[in-house]
Amino acid sequence: MSRTVFCRKYQQEMEGLDNPPYPGPKGQEIFDNISKQAWADWQAHQTMLINEKHLSLVDPEARKYLQEEMDKFFAGEDYDKAEGYVPPSE
Repeated sequence: MSRTVFCRKYQQEMEGLDNPPYPGPKGQEIFDNISKQAWADWQAHQTMLINEKHLSLVDPEARKYLQEEMDKFFAGEDYDKAEGYVPPSE
């Protein structure tokens, strides 16, 4: 049976991650409070930010920026979007 967490992003009980996404306290915090769906949504958004803003993950400022945006994303705050992006209509 999969584990569930109360997802900080979606404010409901959802399937949790199988493992912390990276080591350390931040990875454990995400593991304990973020659902698989929210993590997948963040990864897709992060990829869009990296591509559209031409970020280099070697640059400490780019990593800091992504960390700040991830925190906003999961907290339900206003987070940065790729300029000119229009989501596909359903």
